[in-house]
Amino acid sequence: MPDEPAVRELRLVVTAEDYEAALHFYRDVLGLTEQGAFASEDGRVTILEAGRATLELTDPNHAAFIDEVEVGRRVAGHVRVAFQVDDSVAVTAKLAAAGAEVVAEPTRTPWNSLNSRLEAPGALQLTLFTELDDQSASDGSPRRRGDSSETP
Repeated sequence: MPDEPAVRELRLVVTAEDYEAALHFYRDVLGLTEQGAFASEDGRVTILEAGRATLELTDPNHAAFIDEVEVGRRVAGHVRVAFQVDDSVAVTAKLAAAGAEVVAEPTRTPWNSLNSRLEAPGALQLTLFTELDDQSASDGSPRRRGDSSETP
């Protein structure tokens, strides 16, 4: 059938040196639902459901622009994982309390979302984003990168 997509699922596969810590962080703290777990003498794998998946391709110039908006400098490698959440301020704090390093606090972007950046288990750099739809952050005061008069 020509109307059916050729690809059914996007699966990002991460090899984590500390498997248990990464599993706890993504499943128990971030709240990704366990879809399946398998173990054998050859190792372990857990598949976590993360909602709808997309593949975002960007050129180096746009990647640098996104880093500038979210962080204020170039920090991401060639792979960054972005999760849309309902409250990026609260989820950023929750993940930081669980061991993620906050690279940049939630920042209002030119495309009207509130984005934060974290270094997380499994050596992944994460963007958390909340679509604002003309709303502000949960604390009512999102900032734009470079505007020190507003605080996150």
